Amino acid sequence: MKIAGLQKNSLVDYPEKLAAVVFTQGCNMNCGYCHNRCLIGSGESGGISEEEVFAFLERRRGLLDAVVISGGEPTLQKDLHRFVRRARDMGFLIKLDTNGTNPDVLETLIQDKLLDYVAMDIKAPFCKYRQVCCSPVNVEDLQHSIEILQRGSVDYEFRTTYTPQLEQGDLLDIAALIRGARKYVLQQYREVDPSSGRYTGRVEKRSLSSSVRTHIADKVAHMQLRGEFLLV
Repeated sequence: MKIAGLQKNSLVDYPEKLAAVVFTQGCNMNCGYCHNRCLIGSGESGGISEEEVFAFLERRRGLLDAVVISGGEPTLQKDLHRFVRRARDMGFLIKLDTNGTNPDVLETLIQDKLLDYVAMDIKAPFCKYRQVCCSPVNVEDLQHSIEILQRGSVDYEFRTTYTPQLEQGDLLDIAALIRGARKYVLQQYREVDPSSGRYTGRVEKRSLSSSVRTHIADKVAHMQLRGEFLLV
């Protein structure tokens, strides 16, 4: 598996757990607001070997609760299933961050009881996906992934970064796509330099009306705001 980075400790990537975050190389989207732009290209190889990661995890047994596999897009990795099983066999909880474009991979991992939590990004209403992601997307695959999570037993969240390309009406359309979801997270947009992928330091408080918040909250079991919004 191509591993580009390892965050050794995180209190924010797995709900209420202390986790290590493994970043895989390669993504099939090209979102302009991505802060991991260095991970979009497939690259010749990852920067960190699997054995380095597992040696670290071995030393952290009993100290870390979980391993989060993020990216890039982890489901592009041919060895993902084997990697996840090995980490799970070490006693760690496993969380997968995904864009939902590979439902077959997602479903297999869930059926094999290898995942404890999944965070799936809903980038935009389906009609705006190509605009926001700057790449072709099969929305039927996205819909399938949504259905897999909603009908399954694995804990999950859907999340959207409220970028300037989205309007409040788009959030209502997304809420309709995920009606009945256990959890929907709306994340604050932070400006990213499109060439380097680094945060510029500019944080935009997007406007969010009470009627829109109420409408979304009525569609999902739990709605969460991450970051600061202009609540009107």
